[in-house]
Amino acid sequence: MNQTQMDPAQAAAAGTAALVVLSVYLVFVLLIIAGMWKTLSKAGQPGWAAIIPIYNVYVLLKAAGKPGWWVLLFLIPLVNVIIAIMTYLGLVTNFGKGAGYAVGLLFLPFIFFPMPGFGDAQYQGAKA
Repeated sequence: MNQTQMDPAQAAAAGTAALVVLSVYLVFVLLIIAGMWKTLSKAGQPGWAAIIPIYNVYVLLKAAGKPGWWVLLFLIPLVNVIIAIMTYLGLVTNFGKGAGYAVGLLFLPFIFFPMPGFGDAQYQGAKA
């Protein structure tokens, strides 16, 4: 057998591992989308915007009380991280949460996006 070829058992194991990883990834993505959808809906924005790239950032900025032109700042490397933190902080403040929640939203969005959307948090309006 050639060094670059796998036997069928190895190929099956690699395929199964790839399928498991893909499945877990899709669950995380669906949790983020569903959470963002419900969160935006609670904020009076169209929830379906969560599935439209770039437009979802614009709608998220509106829900956070930030100017819409900040979408352009999301295109600048390293600046986008600071803008994301400021946007998440504005969003969670509008839901009555603190800075720790914004950090959670930044690092674990699959947990922290569904919490205000499906939880009892109420949108208090854009305060920025």
